[in-house]
Amino acid sequence: MKKRPGPGRENDVFRKIEAIIREEALENVRDALSAIGIVGMNVFEIRGRGRQDTEEHSQYTYRHKDMLPKMQLNIILSERNVESTVAAIMKAARTGREGDGIIFIYPVEDVVRVRTGERGSEALSYPGDTDARRTNPAD
Repeated sequence: MKKRPGPGRENDVFRKIEAIIREEALENVRDALSAIGIVGMNVFEIRGRGRQDTEEHSQYTYRHKDMLPKMQLNIILSERNVESTVAAIMKAARTGREGDGIIFIYPVEDVVRVRTGERGSEALSYPGDTDARRTNPAD
């Protein structure tokens, strides 16, 4: 049985963005997200492989790396902020070479803040975030 949203949250629609990017792109991506008001995220150091060439060549060595270091960003946000967030990540992380990354977008059923018990939009709000800017444009 699917749990129904609580009172006043019938229109809350959330998404999870999971972005896998190059390590060296993290600061640019974080700054780009901050500039559009996306302040809450989790970042993980991971290893993975995809289409990117995993061979390293230098003057003296050649080696094949099985798994390359990457960064994973997890961001939960309201559906209305998804496209601007994806665009900001792509612009900040793109070098034009294989291995720039990949972005997954998942549905999120609900959000609960452990400390306060707030649910839905209230649980995701942060001072100065994009939704706060939308409701308080003078801030």
